[in-house]
Amino acid sequence: MADARAWLEITDVPYAPDPAASFERLRHRPGAVLLDSGRPDAPGGRFDILTSDPLVTLTIADGSPVCDPVLPLPSEPFAAQQALLDHAQAALLPSLSAALAERATELPFLGGLLGYWGYPQSATHDPRQPADRQPGPALPDARLGLYDWALIQDHQCQRAFLIATAQRRSQVLTWLQADPPRREIDFQLTRPFTADIDRDGYARRFQKVMDYLQAGDCYQINLAQRFTARFQGSTWQAYRRLRRATPTPFGGYLAWDEKAILSLSPERFIRVVDSQVETRPIKGTRPRGSTTDEDRRLATELEQSAKDRAENIMIVDLLRNDLGRVCRSGSVTVPQLCGLESYANVHHLVSIVRGELAVDASPLDLLAAAFPGGSITGAPKHRAMQIIDELEPSRRSVYCGSLGYLDRRGRMDTSIAIRTVVADDDTLHIWGGGGLVADSEEASEYRETLAKIERLMQALEASDGYENDSQ
Repeated sequence: MADARAWLEITDVPYAPDPAASFERLRHRPGAVLLDSGRPDAPGGRFDILTSDPLVTLTIADGSPVCDPVLPLPSEPFAAQQALLDHAQAALLPSLSAALAERATELPFLGGLLGYWGYPQSATHDPRQPADRQPGPALPDARLGLYDWALIQDHQCQRAFLIATAQRRSQVLTWLQADPPRREIDFQLTRPFTADIDRDGYARRFQKVMDYLQAGDCYQINLAQRFTARFQGSTWQAYRRLRRATPTPFGGYLAWDEKAILSLSPERFIRVVDSQVETRPIKGTRPRGSTTDEDRRLATELEQSAKDRAENIMIVDLLRNDLGRVCRSGSVTVPQLCGLESYANVHHLVSIVRGELAVDASPLDLLAAAFPGGSITGAPKHRAMQIIDELEPSRRSVYCGSLGYLDRRGRMDTSIAIRTVVADDDTLHIWGGGGLVADSEEASEYRETLAKIERLMQALEASDGYENDSQ
């Protein structure tokens, strides 16, 4: 990292509402990542972040961090991430020109860690392998790069900025001006999506959840099912299909070694800016209607549902507790409770919980304390995760983990990796789930798991109008 202390520069570059053209020229580079605000008008949808060629790649597998190139790091995963981020802060922070500091205030990422944290990486994770456990995607628990440059697209201001040293800027501009790579094999499914468990299998697991709820083990348990398909061709084309079908404010694409993550998440997990913390849990869902009147009726039904509001409030209480462990005493508030947000495929109830980090706490402390998100586990979290491990026949992998970044200034923004497809060699995996409470109805909950991902699966199964889309 000999050049890390060179002065950073912020350069205006051409803005585009869709980051595809720029990322098309970067996506084959080592460690290329797109954090994509495919729906800029939604809360949290202001910025796209594109980057590649990390200084260091940190992979965590089976609880052990491995760094490339090798650096001396602690053996505990979150401690290793903090050590790497501290290294970046020490090496990179002095490089920002004072003249540019004010201009950079609103930009979300000026270098730091960026990547994903998979669901299994949790200090409370206590797996109990079910007898019918099925193999899952062979992805590490987490994969994060330490990046010293980024292309930021600001959809609010309709401007784009390249943040890089002069040397990096020259490299990146060359990459962005190059011809796109040669066309790949067009994406298509070679075998359709099939569920890992049949309809009766879901019903049996639902009943076991009801038994646990009635016994007092939990108040709420999130139960998911996985669908698997075979494919060939470009996962980038697949991501473009998904983005077109269900644009969301917390999209993301990263690919390496015949593996890829294609995330179209509507849900923010945790954001930290200047020690101010925000999380936006989703709990409560209805499908979109086929007519304006039906759509309005379904939205109103969701807003007025005592059951869905109760589920949401349970998770709000859980997150208030999670944030309270790391935030300043008395700072945690709930400025929005059960607000309606509508997406291409579903209506959701979304709450907002805010707080202020304690003076001696870091964003990574907060991530470790709250991970994985309560909206996709249940309450109490530890017991709900044990039951999930017992009942779900496949590991969640990246699903219900997080994508996001930790900026070297102490900023952080992460999503909950729902509506997320994981590609492993020639196989795609996608999960649909929902929170179950004592008065849940099995048929309704089963339909909800499908409503959340049907549009994604249909987009990937489509055979017309996409294959000639080279971007």
